[in-house]
Amino acid sequence: MPDPAEQLQRIYLAGFEVDSPERFPGAVSVMKGNCMALLQAPASGLQLIGEPGWRFGTRLGVLIARDGKQFFQNKLDLIEATAERLAELRAFRRELENLLAPTA
Repeated sequence: MPDPAEQLQRIYLAGFEVDSPERFPGAVSVMKGNCMALLQAPASGLQLIGEPGWRFGTRLGVLIARDGKQFFQNKLDLIEATAERLAELRAFRRELENLLAPTA
């Protein structure tokens, strides 16, 4: 069973910023580049809460579709989900999932 403290250390050492957001008690936000994800720590180790998204400062923008296009949106901001942004998000998610995976 993964140890959440060890998982957080791996994430931090891989260059991610780690924070405890006030808006989500008990959650941890991890950020790298323009991407962000929320994590929770059940007994089985850190797990993603929802989907990673685009970072608007300390707020998470979720991927939405509108008028045949994709955007990242939060309460205050909207930005087009360009191919480059989507590629950055995919790479962020892959790296984070690898860091969350149990180690031998």
